[in-house]
Amino acid sequence: MRLLKEPLFHFFLIGAAIFIWFHIVSPESEAAVDSERIEITEQDVTLLSEQFEARWKRPPNTAELQALVDASIREEVLVREAKKLGLDRGDTVIRSRLSQKMGFLTEAIAASVVPEDEVLEAFRQQNLDQYTTPHKIAFTQVFLGENPADGEVERALEALRAQQEPADLSRSTLLPASMPLSATRVVDSVYGNGFSDGLTTLAKGEWAGPVLSGYGVHLVKVLEIEPSKNPPLEDIHEVVLRDWLRATSEDLAQAQYETLAQGYEIIVPDFAELSE
Repeated sequence: MRLLKEPLFHFFLIGAAIFIWFHIVSPESEAAVDSERIEITEQDVTLLSEQFEARWKRPPNTAELQALVDASIREEVLVREAKKLGLDRGDTVIRSRLSQKMGFLTEAIAASVVPEDEVLEAFRQQNLDQYTTPHKIAFTQVFLGENPADGEVERALEALRAQQEPADLSRSTLLPASMPLSATRVVDSVYGNGFSDGLTTLAKGEWAGPVLSGYGVHLVKVLEIEPSKNPPLEDIHEVVLRDWLRATSEDLAQAQYETLAQGYEIIVPDFAELSE
């Protein structure tokens, strides 16, 4: 009974039904010689190489050439399978469009599968970093310059704690006097790498310091702190579902291609000989 709840089982059932339906409504396959044979000739490789060089202003290396051939084979497999299903009927767009149709079909099948929450929870656990909210902090600061004079830090702290206006004590700077609730990476992008580290140990609502930034010495009052957290599935259900569908669609598209490609004899030239 558990098998009936598996999303992939649903995918294969729906996929089989759609492919069978297309075979029923599609016209009889066109007669072709060696219809199950795909051969990449040396001329094909030369053309792929020339197209690459025309675009990138240099010839492809062996790995890039292999990738071009693999992509060409993939396109040919999907185009032929698309034609078998009649997806090219009445359609005059280029071959890549037929390949895209096969991809769209797979995506549609994947999108029709509704996973159980336990499947989404397992996916969330596997990608916790992706859903972890950043540590956030809000604060106001007084800039005392790169090298404040002896005793200046202590005097400024006393004045701030005595309710003196921060603007009266801060030196001229283009740095913002305060930051709203922001991720620590945003804070560091403004004040310099590592500045937020000096804020995490400060008590909330009290002037403290000195805290060093990439620009000099600061006195800081932390106004609000929002710790990093992993929200539960119910709070981000739609986001996790969207990501699961995208990942599943990509996996299924690759699995579909590999299965279809097994039905062909694929011949490519010897790259070692071509490079000599």
